[in-house]
Amino acid sequence: MTVADVPAGMTGRIEIRDLRALGVHGVQPFERAQRQPFSVDVDAWLDVAAASASDALADTVDYGALATLVANVVHETSFSLLEALAAEIARRIVDAHPRIERVGVTLRKVRPPVELDVGSLGVHVVRDRRP
Repeated sequence: MTVADVPAGMTGRIEIRDLRALGVHGVQPFERAQRQPFSVDVDAWLDVAAASASDALADTVDYGALATLVANVVHETSFSLLEALAAEIARRIVDAHPRIERVGVTLRKVRPPVELDVGSLGVHVVRDRRP
């Protein structure tokens, strides 16, 4: 298959599901006292025409590098709100990977500070490359 055989503008999505990383994020003092687990899902949309034709990693985004970037943001930054952390993850993905046109980030606090029986609580943000 060649690039000419693949329709231009063929959109695809790279998915990361339930990436677990430890970080210090939260409003309450006890949330900031030690690292806690977070779960992240990422949907990154990009044109996959060239990668589909070439079968070459250089023509797409390396999902391993993408996952490492996400884990590093959770681990190395500190925010009070999940919205701010999710937005920072989305911003860094778009800044680091010019091929990505749109990214959705779902961020969950695995052990949320609520007295309810919930598996997790979280937020979802979407960022487009266009302003």
